[in-house]
Amino acid sequence: MSDTSKYVPPAVWTWDAENGGEWAKINRPIAGPTHEATLPRGKHPLQLYSLGTPNGQKVTILLEELLALGVSGAEYDAHLIRINTGDQFTSGFVAVNPNSKIPALMDADTGSRVFESGAILLYLAEKFGRFLPKDPAARTEVVNWLFWLQGSAPYLGGGFGHFYAYAPEKFEYPIDRFTMEVKRQMDVLDRELSEHRYLGGDEYSIADIATWPWYGNLVLGEAYGAGEFLQVESYKNLRRWAEEILERPAVQRGRIVNRTWGPLEAQLHERHDASDFDLKTQDKLATDSAV
Repeated sequence: MSDTSKYVPPAVWTWDAENGGEWAKINRPIAGPTHEATLPRGKHPLQLYSLGTPNGQKVTILLEELLALGVSGAEYDAHLIRINTGDQFTSGFVAVNPNSKIPALMDADTGSRVFESGAILLYLAEKFGRFLPKDPAARTEVVNWLFWLQGSAPYLGGGFGHFYAYAPEKFEYPIDRFTMEVKRQMDVLDRELSEHRYLGGDEYSIADIATWPWYGNLVLGEAYGAGEFLQVESYKNLRRWAEEILERPAVQRGRIVNRTWGPLEAQLHERHDASDFDLKTQDKLATDSAV
């Protein structure tokens, strides 16, 4: 390993907002709001405040899966939170999620605020009685994998993704460290999926919905430009699972909600009605504005 820079931590750390990559001016070492602003409110009981990152996709995919089953109570408004401009630090958002991270959900039927993507999946699955087994043993296995994802994904996004794709400089040690862990995690999934069709068993569940936006996209070569680097094609069972889930219409809808990058037809900045998928993706809005 070669490392020409020798960083010695100071006795007391101080915050340098100019040093830390593209998010340096947004991230900060304190909590709480930076400015006053109320959150928008749509017509449905479920109000989602999010962005189409992997954590945001988890929730919109589940909501679209519920609607595909005819669960009318799962209708929702998805409001865009632009984390690059600090929407997550408004007083309105912090009231819903004191941790200032997307996604966050308000349920007008119960008055509940729900934050953390895994908690939102569990809340919705229990509220509507879908995508979570009722048998205690089967339920436990699904929850095992849901919590596995919640603990593992930060190594992929905040660890590997940050140092491989986003850090202002590339260093061998952190890239090696997090690559080792991400490949181990993919092997964990690959081995499980060699024995079961889905995570936790043979029924599609919130464990799959939570994991697919992170590791499904990764193993299909659609995350961080790292497919070749990670040799994703070698994880045959994981790729089979990822490809099968991608074919689900609800997944195809949910993954584009609150998305602000990529092809215009794959961006639905806000979702307030099922017709928005046909009428309000960015390619349609761009065409309308040009007329």
